[in-house]
Amino acid sequence: MFPTINDLVYYLFDVRFLFPIQTLGFFMAMSFALAYVVFTSEFKRYEANGKIQAFKRKALVGAPASIADIAVNFLLGFLLGFKVFGAVFNYSALQHDPRKYVLSTQGNPWLGIIIGIGFALWVYRDRKKQTLSEPKVVEEVRHPYQLMGLIVFSVGVFGFIGAKLFDTVERIDLFLYNPWGMLFSMNGFAYYGGLIFGALTYLYIGYRYGMKQVHLADIGSPGMMLAYGIGRIGCQLSGDGDWGIINPNAKPGWLTWLPDWAWSFKYPHNSLGAGVPIPGCTGNYCNQLANGVYPTPLYELVLCIGMFGLMWAFRHKIKIPGLMFSIYLILNGGERFLIEHIRINFYYTFLGLTFTQAELIGALMFLGGVAGLGIIGYKRWLLPQKATKTN
Repeated sequence: MFPTINDLVYYLFDVRFLFPIQTLGFFMAMSFALAYVVFTSEFKRYEANGKIQAFKRKALVGAPASIADIAVNFLLGFLLGFKVFGAVFNYSALQHDPRKYVLSTQGNPWLGIIIGIGFALWVYRDRKKQTLSEPKVVEEVRHPYQLMGLIVFSVGVFGFIGAKLFDTVERIDLFLYNPWGMLFSMNGFAYYGGLIFGALTYLYIGYRYGMKQVHLADIGSPGMMLAYGIGRIGCQLSGDGDWGIINPNAKPGWLTWLPDWAWSFKYPHNSLGAGVPIPGCTGNYCNQLANGVYPTPLYELVLCIGMFGLMWAFRHKIKIPGLMFSIYLILNGGERFLIEHIRINFYYTFLGLTFTQAELIGALMFLGGVAGLGIIGYKRWLLPQKATKTN
């Protein structure tokens, strides 16, 4: 496994670079970046088709930088200098445990203050150049895709909160034992918690600017599928614990073409340090699982990126409002429901039924997608036929 991008680059190209970047964090960032591209493309396409429209908003121009503007820019500069540039002087701590360094109070306060002042002066001088003798309110025309900066930031914040909350619910005993440690740990995120909180945030922002929920859901479906698949690449490469149950079965004959590690894998050098020591290994990340497990992140990344490809290829032909979203619910919900049967998870019992959190949500998503297809079919075909017969 490759806990950091450094490990992956060294494995592929036999080249080492110094700054350690967490593999899971890197691919999470990539999932947001690629989803940004897909969302933006769909916003532009839907606007060109007339399904969503540009909107007007009032803006104050010619005013000097406010205290809030200066304070926010100082804070951003301070964090950049304190942590990122401060890492140069705390490199040993960063290299040993990057996640611990990021969440710690370690850093360089002097660099933080200097760069923070630089950011504050920049916004002050930039606004001063545009200051008018009398600031005025103007009406600007904005396009939906120009909301993507706000959407990505808001979805990231609330998605992170949702992922943590859903994971906390699944492991409430650990939360009660060490609440702060669990909440601020860089491990332990429930995908569907992030998806639900992030989706609700996205729909709310779109609603605020006059867009129909059904169009917003259709626009977001391909991007959400792709983001999930890219995120799972990080899970597989880093070995973050999202693997399956022990696989004691021999690989079937019809899968002889499949590499052995894609059937049963011990996740050597996983980022959690889970399992037993690897003989002869020294340094960090020297553990592997005692028994081979199903590499479920691999299965999910292949399925979800493949399903995104199909959704993207046929998006121009899917013109019925709500159809793309229904397809997404069926594909993603069905995939997750099935994969849960071979994943390690916390199980709930209710009315004699045993299920996981993701299994329940996946089943509800699948049923919601089927219901969506039923409603679309009823409105487009059955309802007009009834009306014709009545007339």
